[in-house]
Amino acid sequence: MTEAIETNNIEEPVFRRIWSVADFARRYRLGKEEEIKLIARFGPFASEPELLKTARRPAPFY
Repeated sequence: MTEAIETNNIEEPVFRRIWSVADFARRYRLGKEEEIKLIARFGPFASEPELLKTARRPAPFY
């Protein structure tokens, strides 16, 4: 038995960028305390959306 597949119903795979938490903290200029918090929460690696939603940076004018 065969079945026709419509190409507009095929979903493209979603790729998420996985960061080393230490590299992410360095790239986004996070403090050491924030890096330690992120490592405690996610481990040494996490996806970019998780890190961006969770990381906190101090305001630049304080």
